[in-house]
Amino acid sequence: MTKTAALDRFDHALLVLVQQDNQMPARLLAEQIGLSESAVLRRLRRLRAEGVIVADRAMVRPAALGLPLTLHVLVSLERESAVALDAFIRKTRARPEVRQAWYVTGEADFVLLLQLPDMEAYDRFARQVFHDDPNVKAFRTIVAMREIVGPADARPLMAMRE
Repeated sequence: MTKTAALDRFDHALLVLVQQDNQMPARLLAEQIGLSESAVLRRLRRLRAEGVIVADRAMVRPAALGLPLTLHVLVSLERESAVALDAFIRKTRARPEVRQAWYVTGEADFVLLLQLPDMEAYDRFARQVFHDDPNVKAFRTIVAMREIVGPADARPLMAMRE
């Protein structure tokens, strides 16, 4: 079970702001939420230490790096033993094409988000990861035509609770 952090209104306000721009100086964050700069820095350190803030990253447009093709792949396994699941998870984590992956319930066992340069690269990926794995029962590919909502324009998580 996931532990929920105890957050007050200042933490919530701070999280909304850093989800929109994590490069905003502590001085500006402090002004916007009504705390001192040192209090903001202490809270940010605590939120990172408690695992509420898990990463500070730059969002890069995949097409700018030569990876314009976004695919979502639903993967069903033949066997779902712990050993089989762990083997598939290790394999997907080792592949740079896999940008995100989820173990899910429903018609598939996994949903993979892939970024690739073209369909030829996906063909190679599919052969190596799906076709060559006797435990992959089936996979279904969904090609993204264009992004409608992405990380850069998604609403901050705290705002979703309101």
